[in-house]
Amino acid sequence: MNTMTNTSASTVDPGEVERFDAMASEWWSPHGKFRPLHMLNPCRLDVIVEQIKVEFRRLHIAEEPFQGLALLDIGCGGGLLAEPMARLGARVTGIDPAPGCIGAARAHADASGLEIDYRCATAEDLAEAGEGFDVILAMEVIEHVSRPEDFLAICRSLVRPGGMLICSTINRTPASYVKAIIGAEFVLRWLPRGTHDWRRFITPAELDSLLIGAGLDPVDCKGFVFDPFRWSWSVSDSDTRVNYVTTSLRPETGTDGPERD
Repeated sequence: MNTMTNTSASTVDPGEVERFDAMASEWWSPHGKFRPLHMLNPCRLDVIVEQIKVEFRRLHIAEEPFQGLALLDIGCGGGLLAEPMARLGARVTGIDPAPGCIGAARAHADASGLEIDYRCATAEDLAEAGEGFDVILAMEVIEHVSRPEDFLAICRSLVRPGGMLICSTINRTPASYVKAIIGAEFVLRWLPRGTHDWRRFITPAELDSLLIGAGLDPVDCKGFVFDPFRWSWSVSDSDTRVNYVTTSLRPETGTDGPERD
């Protein structure tokens, strides 16, 4: 098991930070460069909300069901996920190494009257400070880091015992090359060319192995499927050929790191 006690070596890829920083002003434009995330966001939120409600027994709480939970959004960008989590009552920290993204996120949260702790920081920074969270979101992040195994070990150190990590990424399949790169970047021009590197995509089996190696227990995996005829996304229990999301838990006992409040 890789517990990653030394977090001085950053897993952040400077080239990826520069790429997303250059697009920071478009985060909240539903028809801009982040249009695919705006379209996907309802499905992402459905999975995240359901997983948190089940794990933390909040299924029957109608208003602010995440009250009292500390949630970290790694690679938060402009706050597309952080804001809904704050509205559901979570105590949200959003981090991103791109200063432009954090500026956009803070401005939008202020305009929306939301209190979110946005920081231009890395997961390593928080791990070195000994911080801990009940829920960590790492959505569309792992395919952009330099060392996925180290990144997940850092995430584990930040998850409190009994907490969860929700991680979404893109599968490395012929279908993902056609849809996520050729389709999204060249045909539909949803994303700037070069946004994704197919060689960095991770299969669900590989991700499970990395999660287990980091000391986490994978408990759920679902796919996000785009329907070009309905021009919409849906959640699938079985189709993980392109986009997918996993949920894993840190065991309650036999672990080190920050404890629950």
